[in-house]
Parts: sequence; structure tokens; C-alpha cells
Amino acid sequence: MADDLKPVYLLAGTDRPKIERAVRRLRGRFPSDAVELESARAVPGSDVVATANAMGLFAAGGRLIVVEDVDAWKTADVKAIADYLAAPVPATVLALIGTDVKRDSALAKAAAKAGESLRWDVTRRDLPRWVAEQFRLQGVDADTDACRALVDLVGEDLNELANEVDKLSTWTGGETITEREVEALVPPRAETSAFVLTDAWGTRDLRRVLDACEALLERSGDPRSRTIPRVVGLLGGHVARVRACQALDAEGVRPKDAAGRLKIHPFAAEKAFGHARNFGSEELRDVTLRLAQLDLALKGGSRLAPELELERALVDVTRRAEAPAKTTG
Repeated sequence: MADDLKPVYLLAGTDRPKIERAVRRLRGRFPSDAVELESARAVPGSDVVATANAMGLFAAGGRLIVVEDVDAWKTADVKAIADYLAAPVPATVLALIGTDVKRDSALAKAAAKAGESLRWDVTRRDLPRWVAEQFRLQGVDADTDACRALVDLVGEDLNELANEVDKLSTWTGGETITEREVEALVPPRAETSAFVLTDAWGTRDLRRVLDACEALLERSGDPRSRTIPRVVGLLGGHVARVRACQALDAEGVRPKDAAGRLKIHPFAAEKAFGHARNFGSEELRDVTLRLAQLDLALKGGSRLAPELELERALVDVTRRAEAPAKTTG
């Protein structure tokens, strides 16, 4: 074991991919047969201490004990670890992994005193920035809209986001990743995302449209004056795809073939074809016109609040036009 390693590393927070990279670096400092893996959900702190002490008898080359889920430990478990860290076994390193270990907790204080207590968190607002950092770690450039689109499509699970970053980075071949590539290659699956908004509009579910829009505005963390135009652009882009798919459908083109023509993900093409069948061609033209009017209103063409203009437009583009009343002779 290298002399610069400390007796304990507490690695906590919501940034699981970063924690996993730190653990891999630690494991790389030890032979594979010198690493012990445990879970705090199954093993009490006293047993980890016993393992560390036993390993000390054979630890000439250094030993590493990785303990996951230390959030599950109780007061007695933490005390056992803290007592051990007051006089740790030489050449043995503890890597304690958790999510909700607070910086001022007894475990964090004991780890900081004997070694290092590190915490990495990612807030909702910081997710696009976090995605951009993951691309940089892969040596890939991705523009701001691409990072935001990836979060919208995938959601807030950092491991899933990291997996998609890996896939996109492999695909890119050194080219900058834009929103277009993300939409073409990443299947949408976020519970509260741009996909929910466009799908709700495509199925003409007005209540779900309004709820999804509000969720997007609340979640972005940016001022609404910046977020509302993005929502409008997002819906406008989807409407344009739906109109294109409607035209291709009329020609007899299948969704999977349309995906290649339009350079969008096959899943998105299937959805767009389904949405196109819920609107007439004249309706889609009117939707495009109404969104253009909304864009003008948001740029100073209306005295109404942007939120009200947006809500009124969403109602207009989602609900079905009322059939003219029949007259009797």
C-alpha cells in the first residue's frame, strides 16, 4: 500500500458515478485479493472493525475494506468505527460509502479526523452542468442544449445519465454533440420531462399538459422568463416533427423508415406517428400558427404575464375544436 493513503475515506452524496470513480481509484492501489467488500445493511460496525484487525495480521502489502450503505448503521455501529479510527491498524484502509451521511454526523467527524470525509451532491438545477462535466471527462464536447435535452429525456438518475453519456461519447467520433444527436439517439423515459409534455399534447390530455408544463418550469431552477421560451421551442419542435410524420404517413412510409429520414430515435418516430393521427392536417397548421403567436407575445407583443400567455396557448393547441352547433329548420 502506498504511504500516502489514509486509514479511512468516507465517500458520500448523491453523485454516485463520482463516488464509484473514487472507489475504483482506491481499489486500483491494491491487489484484487487484498480488497474486501461489505454492506452495512448486513454487517455491523463491530464486524468491520474485527475484519480490519484480523487483516492487520496479514497486511504487509496493504488491505482495503469497502463498506457500502453506511447510512444504514446505527449509533453503536458508528461508535465502533469511531473507536477503531482512534487507533487504526497500519496498512489497512476503510472506504465507507453512503448517500445521506451528513457532514456534521459522528461518522463524518470521525472519518475527517482520521482520514478524509468527502461529499459530492448534485442538485436538480445543476444536472445539465453535471452532464457537461461527464462529457468533458470523456474528452467530448456537448453544447448546453444537448446537456439539457439529455436531462429532459432521461430524468434525474445520475447512473442512467452517465450511461447515456458513455453511449453518446462512443458514437460521436470527436464531433460536438448537439440537441439533435441527443434526440435522435436517446429514448425518452423521464417521468417528469419534456417527453411528458409532448406526449400529453399528442394525446390531447390537457390536464396532463398543464401539469407537465408546470413541473418543467418548477424543476429548471432558471427564471421563468428564460424557461418559458424553451418550453415553447420544445413543443414547437415536436409539432414540426409530428407534421412531417403525418405527411410521411400519408405517403405510406412506416415509422421506422421515417426515423432514418428525419434522423430521430425510432421510439420518437413511433410516438410522432401516433400523435399525428390525433390531429387533422389543418389542426396541426393552426397549432403551428398559435405557437408562433405565443412566441410573438412572449417577445413583447402582449401585456399579459408570460405564464398566462403560455397557459392560454397550451389550452388552445391541445383541446379539440368544438363542432359547430347544428341548426334546425
